Amino acid sequence: MAYVFETVPQDRGRIDLSNPREVKWWRKKFDCSEGQLRDAVAEVGDRAAIVEQVLDGRRILTLQ
Repeated sequence: MAYVFETVPQDRGRIDLSNPREVKWWRKKFDCSEGQLRDAVAEVGDRAAIVEQVLDGRRILTLQ
């Protein structure tokens, strides 16, 4: 049986859209398309917790 190793982001608090392996990992985690992920990051920044809220359809009260 072969083992499949996924690339886990070095900083799971931030989304690095310049790394294709990380983009794939975040897409899988958030169950979204690459376009949706990129749009969310463009809207609220690269903080994973906030992007997750946007992708889940929840609006956030603060970006601090």
